[in-house]
Order: sequence, then structure tokens, then C-alpha cells
Amino acid sequence: MKCHPADRAGEYRSNRWWSTETIDGLARARVTDDPEGTALIDPPNTAGLLGSDPVRWSWRDLDEHVDALAALLLGRGVRAGDVVAVQLPNCSALVQAFLAIVRIGAIVTPFPVSYREHEMGPMCRRTGAVAVLTAGRLGERALAEAAQRIRTEALTVRFVLSRGENEPDGGAAWPDRPATAAEKSLVDEHVAGLDVDVNDCVTICWTSGTEAEPKAVPRCHGDWLAMAGACRQAARLGQDDVLLSPFPMTNMAGIAGMFLPWLLGGGVFVPHHPFDLPVFLEQLATQRVTYTVAPPVLLTMLLRNEKILSGVDISALRQIGSGSAPLSPWLVRTWAERHGIDLINFFGSNEGIALLSDPVDIPDPEHRASYFPHYASDVRWSTPVAGWTSVRLHDPVTGGRVTGPGRPGELRIAGPTVFAGYLTESTSAPLDRRAFDEDGYFRTGDVFEIAGERQEYLRYVDRAKDLVIRGGMNISPAEIEGLLAEHPDVAEVGVIGVPDEVLGERVCAIVVAGDRRPTLDELTGFLRERRVASFKLPERLEFAEALPRNPVGKILKRKLREQLEA
Repeated sequence: MKCHPADRAGEYRSNRWWSTETIDGLARARVTDDPEGTALIDPPNTAGLLGSDPVRWSWRDLDEHVDALAALLLGRGVRAGDVVAVQLPNCSALVQAFLAIVRIGAIVTPFPVSYREHEMGPMCRRTGAVAVLTAGRLGERALAEAAQRIRTEALTVRFVLSRGENEPDGGAAWPDRPATAAEKSLVDEHVAGLDVDVNDCVTICWTSGTEAEPKAVPRCHGDWLAMAGACRQAARLGQDDVLLSPFPMTNMAGIAGMFLPWLLGGGVFVPHHPFDLPVFLEQLATQRVTYTVAPPVLLTMLLRNEKILSGVDISALRQIGSGSAPLSPWLVRTWAERHGIDLINFFGSNEGIALLSDPVDIPDPEHRASYFPHYASDVRWSTPVAGWTSVRLHDPVTGGRVTGPGRPGELRIAGPTVFAGYLTESTSAPLDRRAFDEDGYFRTGDVFEIAGERQEYLRYVDRAKDLVIRGGMNISPAEIEGLLAEHPDVAEVGVIGVPDEVLGERVCAIVVAGDRRPTLDELTGFLRERRVASFKLPERLEFAEALPRNPVGKILKRKLREQLEA
């Protein structure tokens, strides 16, 4: 399955925006470069999660285990172009599965471990998945048994392969060993017969579903590696780095933000997932991690509870990538001042949006929290994606171009990191390009405005669907959330609009409190001290034990509204 039309893929190649590298080619190159060098270190809680001992693999070890699994898949009839579903936490087995599927030319469709039959059954049917690779169990959950039940719904699924204990009857056994000579020969013979192209589909990921049902996003080697190259460059990652990855390898953050930069630069990959703070901190210290990614809510919590970090050696950590929700200037500034650690602000999605603010392009921490480079400005940026990517802003109502500062517009984007369209009813049907405009720009649904003395920045406003319109005035929930996150009694906050007969909508803040519950007057007073306009102030306050979030940490505003209505 090719992702992009031939002329567009040819343009990306001729401009060298896409390299000739493939994901399997990168993995093999790392083995050649440093076969005995440490490649991957499992989480220390692997036995408790999966019932199998954690491993520490060299690049040669990884390659041999990939071949063993690839040979098993070939033996069960999986071929190039087939779709294989994967549901595993971040661990050696997930890396092994991803690379084995790609090695034989098949397509990975990865699922968060939080998904169950309700979500996975229809997704396997949509993609025509021929197999499910999973774990016998994850903690107390029997993942493999659930995958076997999916076979009755998705008739294309021919077998379930599970790693660890509690394998269900009829499930294939995971090859937890290096490949034999015969298996390696089988894989090499199969790979030699493949006609691999960087435009070949390699994954079908799924949108986060924050406002609607998840959509299937096919991605190829070329667009994945273009985005991963930008992420690697932003963090200046190389062979000496140790990457701790707590985001699931189901989306842009986990794949392009961590997994593929590791393959591009070498170094050590330290997976972590599902999130367990003591284990995460142990990995930071014992593995001398130099780079990790974390959602803003975690980074805020660690600053609010400084005693948590007081006994943890994070002296090797030099940078942290963050995103999935707006960063507050206080957050970026305080990590730099208190710990000497720079935050990189990423704005991305499975569709391939690639805005990023790093310390080189935007050294001021407060600016880095609020702004992204405006690639259409006359400023020269260090990030390579600036030269590849074309961005526009369009009025959300009229559709007209927005070219000046202070006027919100929907971000539209085109370039070699952007996907080609959503999967429709099958992998053989034409892609759905209704989200693209007549000039081929992807309509992101995200609202930005131009800022800066030279109009060199883009400032995130909010999702178009999330804007609160109060008496004809547009209010950005993300702006209010970022400000309220600095209040000492606010652990988490989500802001939504609630219907009002007179004004249309009013602002409601839903707060997860810290040690005490703040009052509405205290929160509005806190915002008034920051000279926030009165029409933006919350007029209703609700409390929650936790905010509903998707697997990468984005607040599910749709569920917040449903809960409030209920």
C-alpha cells in the first residue's frame, strides 16, 4: 500500500525532504555500527506487568530476536502489505514486534493497552488485520483472552500471538529467544524479494478521538522519518544519549518523538509504560537518562512536590520534550531555573503536524512555552522542518487567509511530514482527503494567531471546537487552563463552555484540587491579578477526582461536557 500519490512522493524525494532510508534499514545499520553496544533496557517492573523477566539487549540481540519473530510471522502466513495489530506496553516485546512486522513488509496498527474489545474489534475489521500481537496479561488484565474474543468479530484475524504467561488455548507462543540459522535464512530470503519503497505504508495509527470517533491514519517510512528527524534534531540526540520513553508507541509522541529518533541516532532506548512514577524515577536515575518526554501535568506535579525529586539523581538529564497540552510559561521557566533542564515544546499529531520550539530557536523559556516558529516568516530557523513545511492561517468562519497578527485562524499545513489522508473502509480503497483544502493543505482544526515583533511566531489559541463564545467574544480554554495551572491549589484543570440563554456560553472550570479546594472567587482573583479580561473569567467551578484523558494525556473535552451534563 502506497501512502502518497507518486508525484508528491517524487517531489519529497527529489527535494531530499525524504531520505532513502527505511525503518528496517535504520535498525540494520545500528547493528552494523555497534553490534555489541547496549540498545534497549526493559523496565524493572516487566515481570510484574507481563510475567517475564526484563531484558538488556545489545543491537545484535535485538536484531536476532526481531528475526525470530519475523520468521514466526512468515511461518503463520503473514506477508508484505498485511496488517498486524499490536497491543503491548512499552517494553522490549513491543520494539521487537514493531521491527519484525516492518522487516517483512507488513503494516503495524498499534493500540493503547487501555483499549478493550469495544475499541479494537471495529479497528481490526477496518484495517483487515490478520493477526493480533499482545501479552498474555498486563497486570491483572488478560489481554490475550480479549484478543481471542476479537477474532469472532474481526474474521480477518487468523491468529493471536501472546508474550508472557497465561497464554490462551489456541494462541501461538512468542519466540522469546534469538533466531536460529534456518529462521534467519527464511527472513533474509523473504526480505531480498521485497521491493521496498519509502512511500510504502508502515503503520496505521489512530487519532486520539478527543472530539469524535478515532480515525485511521496511514503513514509511510518517508513521512515518519522526516518528522522523527526534526524531533531528533530538536533534542540533539546521538549515540551517547539514553532515551526514557513513557509515551505509548501508538502515536506521534511515542513513535516519531522517541522510538524513531533512537533508531536514527543510536544510543540506548529505555521504555516505560503504563506510567508508574516510582519506576519512572528509578529509571531516570539508574540508567543515567539524558532525554525523556512527559506531559505538562506530570512536569507540573513534580515541581509542586519538590520532595519527590529530592532523592533522585537527575544530573544526567539535560532536556525534556513535552506537549499534548499547552505549556505554561511558569512550567518552562521553573524547570530551567530550578534544575537547569530545558523543555522542548512540541505540537504534533498522528496526521503529521510538526511545530516545535527548542532552546536554540527560542531560547527564552517564557516565549518557548507560548510560541512556535512561524515558518512563513522571514526568520531563519535551525529546525529543518521549517524549510520543508508550508503553513497558513485561515479565518475559522469565512475561510479567508489570515496574514497579520492578533487575529485567530485555523492552522493549515502541507509538507513531507503530513499524512496523505484517512483510511476509509479498507486498505485498498482511496484515502479520505476531505480534511484537506483545495490547495492540498491539511485543515488541522487548531486555532493559532501570528505574534512577535517580526511576526515570527505562532501562538496556540485552542481547538476550533473548544473555543468558548461568550456574548460574541471568543475565549480560549487553553489560555485559561495555562494560567490556572499556576495556582498552588490546582493540580489539574479543564475549561469548557456551558450553555447560557443570554450569552450563548459561559466559562466553567473543572478542577482537580491539590491539598485544598480553591473557591471560585480565589481563582478569578488569581486571574485578575494577572490582568486577564473580565469576560474570560470562569463563572462556574466544579471539582473532579481526575480529568478524562486520552492515552497521550490530552483532556477529553467531549467527556467533560458529557459528565457535566449528566
